[in-house]
Amino acid sequence: MGLRNIVVKNEYRSPQDNIVKDFYIPLLNHAVLYERAVGYFSSSILASIAEGVLAVKFNNGKIRIVASPNLNEDDIEAIRIGYDKRNQILKNVLFQNLEEPKNIFEKDNLNLLVNLIEKNYLDIKIAVTDKKGRVGMYHEKLGIISDNQGNSVVFSGSMNETDNAVFHNYETIDVFCSWKPNDTDRVNEKRNAFQRIWENKEEDLIVFDFPELPEELIKKYKTHNIADYQWQEEIQRIKAVSDNTPPEINKPTFPKHLELRDYQLRAISEWEKNDYRGIFDMATGTGKTITGLSAVLELLKTLDNKLAVIVVAPYQHLVEQWVEDIIDFNIKPIIGYSASSQKNWLSLLDNAIRDQKLQVANKEFFCFICTNATFSTEKVQSLLSKIKGAKLLVVDEAHNFGAESLSKLLINKYTYRLALSATLERHNDIEGTKRLYDFFGDKCIEYTLERAIEEEKLTKYKYYPILTKLSDLELDVYSQLSYEISKCVIIDKSGKVKLTEKGKMLALKRARVVAGAINKLVKLEEYITQYKNDRHILVYCGATNILPENQDYSEINKDDIRQIDAVTELLGNKLGMNIAQFTSRENIQKREILKHEFATAETLQALVAIKCLDEGVNIPKIKIAFILASTTNPKEYIQRRGRVLRLAEGKDFAEIYDFITLPRDLDEVHFLTEEQRKRELTLVKNEISRAEEFARLAMNMGQAEKIINEVKEAYSINEHLFDYEEDYLNG
Repeated sequence: MGLRNIVVKNEYRSPQDNIVKDFYIPLLNHAVLYERAVGYFSSSILASIAEGVLAVKFNNGKIRIVASPNLNEDDIEAIRIGYDKRNQILKNVLFQNLEEPKNIFEKDNLNLLVNLIEKNYLDIKIAVTDKKGRVGMYHEKLGIISDNQGNSVVFSGSMNETDNAVFHNYETIDVFCSWKPNDTDRVNEKRNAFQRIWENKEEDLIVFDFPELPEELIKKYKTHNIADYQWQEEIQRIKAVSDNTPPEINKPTFPKHLELRDYQLRAISEWEKNDYRGIFDMATGTGKTITGLSAVLELLKTLDNKLAVIVVAPYQHLVEQWVEDIIDFNIKPIIGYSASSQKNWLSLLDNAIRDQKLQVANKEFFCFICTNATFSTEKVQSLLSKIKGAKLLVVDEAHNFGAESLSKLLINKYTYRLALSATLERHNDIEGTKRLYDFFGDKCIEYTLERAIEEEKLTKYKYYPILTKLSDLELDVYSQLSYEISKCVIIDKSGKVKLTEKGKMLALKRARVVAGAINKLVKLEEYITQYKNDRHILVYCGATNILPENQDYSEINKDDIRQIDAVTELLGNKLGMNIAQFTSRENIQKREILKHEFATAETLQALVAIKCLDEGVNIPKIKIAFILASTTNPKEYIQRRGRVLRLAEGKDFAEIYDFITLPRDLDEVHFLTEEQRKRELTLVKNEISRAEEFARLAMNMGQAEKIINEVKEAYSINEHLFDYEEDYLNG
């Protein structure tokens, strides 16, 4: 969830508004960048907004502050007389402004903040005016809060970054949001102004680092180191104290800045009618997570907060996205996976289960969230089996649990059940899909991608099917693999045709030949050149290698070129674009930085990625997508399309270039024998099925269908293909 989901007023005034609780903290909780330019700076204000500042850290973000020392006339005169002593005088004034903590709360919070400085999450620069050699105070009062979706909130007004200004003075700030049409220019102007200030490029202003300042802050305020797993707990503790609530803050409440839509309320109502079992089948970007958590709240009301909630998501970054929203609901989750910030999560889970069993006051509710892999471990399953009270299982991207291995974990001990997925039906797996319905129950809502576009929950799009062909070598390899696959067919007890394990491996190899077709690079260069000076471009590659000439593809050689590396070479070196790879090789923090740079588009033009659209990575700013990764699985390509269509500021519509791989040029097809044409028909049908599905909702449907019909006519295909029917032998 980003900043645009928060209700933001145009103006805040103290004391009518609590600027910290009503403005700062809700926004900072969803920020990856907090930039502040102020006239006066005091360490006490950072202590007051520590909850929000630490949330920026938790989001792998950055805090940048430009401030001015509180210079008096004697200081200014001393600098004028002895200009060469300017830095020493400024340093003395700065250090004098470092106040003693007023209480234990402020002392602990300042310790947290200097830990942020040590870990390079918080940077502070000093600014003074310098007009013709005369140094003076810098009075700018500007703030910018940005999320990883390209949204920014700018505020300016009378308030300095001091505790006194926020809580005691009569202050006012004006607020501008990047997603509001009338505010866009103002936001861009302010963002550019801060960047000039930070880079010391503003006229009559000197901005510089004081290496001694971080050292002095650490020396003055640091009391102890904070381990990585303790940060989340510290945020919750600060929130509890700042709200004057009891230390145990694990009492879920609906966030004040959110408002559920009618379709979300109806979904929750249906879930309740079905005895708190069911499926939320909702297109990407329509609020599945918020709907799910709101449903949890309704069940908690019924059970008087006596419930164990287990949330399972497929990937680590999806778990962290969930955690962000879970915290918003005033829930302190136990976060379980190998790289969790809570290193002691197993003992936390064990203690929570024991406390619930013993009916310890205010501890009969807990929330545990983990990855699919963690959920599957014997240790976690053993612990969860000890839960004696009511328990709810919430599974995100629930289609994964139709697989035989994961479906074994869907046991009857879970009284309450909720599945979330945009694509619940499993491709070529009727049994797996049935297992999901048998366990979770009926759909409580089916909110389609088509409806999401119509109701402007997702953006409109144009679709361009780009016809590419296999090279002669690739076609030979494809044909040989197809022949070998045909010998690996078995008939199961139900009479269904299936592939042996060897056949499945061969089919995977064949799919990689299609995904890595060399001519995709030729077509990519042809179509992306027109965008070489644009921004917000995604090139989505397959996890495959390019098939070199004179190789039979029986083995992948260490010298083979990965498709993503070939694309990177083309875009970065040949076309001179500013790009970055976005793969599993980049850690979570690096990914967040890339997402922010991509959203702001100050320098980064394009991401060259693998799997990010399949893994649920949220990059709403994608405006132009080149999809090289071939897939015949509707679950995968429907999800990919949905993630490209997320709403973002300045994005009126998206453009999708889909590389349709054919065996040969269309003008060669009429030379084929009927037998040859039939052998090639499988690949053609698989590709055209995807193209028809993409085209049917596109703004330029007619243009796209004209290209599709040319292919169908060449291969004598008359029926529509977007029912996705296909078996292993043909696919």
